[in-house]
Amino acid sequence: MAVAAAAAELRAKGHDVIDLGAGEPDFDTPEHIRAAGIAAIQNGQTRYTQVEGTPALKAAIIEKFRRENNLVYAPDQIVVSSGAKQTCYNVCGAVLNPGDEAIVPAPYWVSYPDMIKLADAEPVIVSAMLEDGFKINARSLEAAITPRTRLIFLNSPSNPTGAAYTRAELQALGAVLEKHPSIVIAADDMYEHIYWADEPFVSFAEACPGLYDRTVTINGVSKAYAMTGWRIGYAGGPKTIIAAMKKIQSQSTSNPCSISQAASVAALNGDQSCVREMTKAFRARHDYLVAALNEIPGFRCLPSAGTFYAFPNVSGAIQAKGLKDDLELAGLLLKEAEVAVVPGSAFGAAGYIRLSFACGLETLQETIRRLRRVIG
Repeated sequence: MAVAAAAAELRAKGHDVIDLGAGEPDFDTPEHIRAAGIAAIQNGQTRYTQVEGTPALKAAIIEKFRRENNLVYAPDQIVVSSGAKQTCYNVCGAVLNPGDEAIVPAPYWVSYPDMIKLADAEPVIVSAMLEDGFKINARSLEAAITPRTRLIFLNSPSNPTGAAYTRAELQALGAVLEKHPSIVIAADDMYEHIYWADEPFVSFAEACPGLYDRTVTINGVSKAYAMTGWRIGYAGGPKTIIAAMKKIQSQSTSNPCSISQAASVAALNGDQSCVREMTKAFRARHDYLVAALNEIPGFRCLPSAGTFYAFPNVSGAIQAKGLKDDLELAGLLLKEAEVAVVPGSAFGAAGYIRLSFACGLETLQETIRRLRRVIG
């Protein structure tokens, strides 16, 4: 958001800035979903709802989990929040006490460590960079666990890297976690549908059914349905944890927006072809951008399994330009190429940058032209 603000400030001064900082689909919310929101307004669905979400949306979420993830939840195992960010925050508040530790694989979504700190707990960062495929393994996980560990975040496919865990990789992590019954798993599946790996997507609790009673499965409508501004996230999990999350939410924001909930019912229950079409476009952009980035001197970029982010290692370019770090490179790109990217340090990955390809191919082609002009 800070990058987007800097880009907007330059635009206001007349600069032609390309903003690849924001993690937001460039598509409009599909028509049938917008129509459901309009209908909800016209039908007077403008009052408070249940704190944890309307019965209709909870039913749609339960069916989604059953249909797509082979996970069975009862209504009291579901909570709907004002975006998956609030869902993650509520998990931390429900599970963590002062002095506890929570494991966060890096590169990580920027909010995880601070959410943990806001719960008076300590984030424990486990790094897995390009050489590791951006995925932790059983050995590194085991080494990070202490008697104070109470939570682990697993984000697959990952923001910022696009890396996704296979079933076998999740099972290997699960075998470690089975030996530590005090640890809750927060499985963040937000980019589940923006996915194109050969092996089908699998959620953690589906891959590790023995850990179902300790897993909170987090998802939402923002990315898959281009509904970022509607602010609906949700989770399925153990009754006691979901009840605590509901209690926290009742004292912070209360219920999510009633109109957004009605639209989300249409999203989850409706025709899913819109999701496939958007994902097809993201895949085409991914294929172009990754190949093009790897042709820039000092850039190394792995193909991803999903999301709409590229996360190249740019250490070579930093060194070649005589810069200090990825923050200076991002500043150079904004100033001289008028391209806004996010420094990898924000994600716990110094020497990298994140580029969002939630924009058209023509914009990405112009981006590459500008990067080559500045980098070489």
